[in-house]
Amino acid sequence: MARRLRFNGTGSGGGSCPSVHEDLDTGEVIVHGSRLTDPEDIAQLQHLDEDEIPIIVPRNTLIDFGPKARDTEPRILDPDTFARLFENFQHSAWHLEMRRRYTVDEQTDTYAQFARGEKPTWDIDSPWARTISAKTRDGAAVGRVRIVDNPPSEGQMYLLEHAAHNAALGEDVRSMWRDDAKRVNLPDEDFWIFDSHIVALCLFDEDDNLTGAELITEPARVNQYNRLRDVAVHYAIPYTDFVARMTAKEE
Repeated sequence: MARRLRFNGTGSGGGSCPSVHEDLDTGEVIVHGSRLTDPEDIAQLQHLDEDEIPIIVPRNTLIDFGPKARDTEPRILDPDTFARLFENFQHSAWHLEMRRRYTVDEQTDTYAQFARGEKPTWDIDSPWARTISAKTRDGAAVGRVRIVDNPPSEGQMYLLEHAAHNAALGEDVRSMWRDDAKRVNLPDEDFWIFDSHIVALCLFDEDDNLTGAELITEPARVNQYNRLRDVAVHYAIPYTDFVARMTAKEE
């Protein structure tokens, strides 16, 4: 069975640079780089078996992307503690939305309006609206990429409508089809990144209720989620363009 490998990072932007991967199941680290070939250099190596290949890796690549010590158990935040992350971030907050429905949405008046075919009346004075609009007015970047099935679920259609409210608060909202997300290897995970160094991996029960979030701060893992954010933002398109293309396709 093939390993489940995670790309942790590379030393620079070149296509054949030394890189670090990690086996998600065993924790083993796989490094590739230039092969050490000078016989005099090889002669100085200790415990080099016949089937081993010595390679050269910049020190910073290992420091930046090698796995660090982890907690033996995941650090789980309850929903209230998770919510406080939105009050405390300073520079940026970004969300990858992978789910087909969020039960919390279905409990709102605006969802009921949408389900009846009415134009939702957004509350610009809700705690969320006040918090996010204050952050964006102060210069913080808040954004999200929403993954959409083909055809979209009702919950996803609601969020496409809700995107106008997010944008009014200063968010950058983008969308992409799930098939496209799979093609660029985005994971089936729902997560927030705060200030580029804290990741909150959202946890849901079987009824799509948010039950908490796993707090991730290990640099190598955080770097991976930052890379996924960059990929998602690159391939997703502004929600207005997405809706326009989806509407044109249906006509």
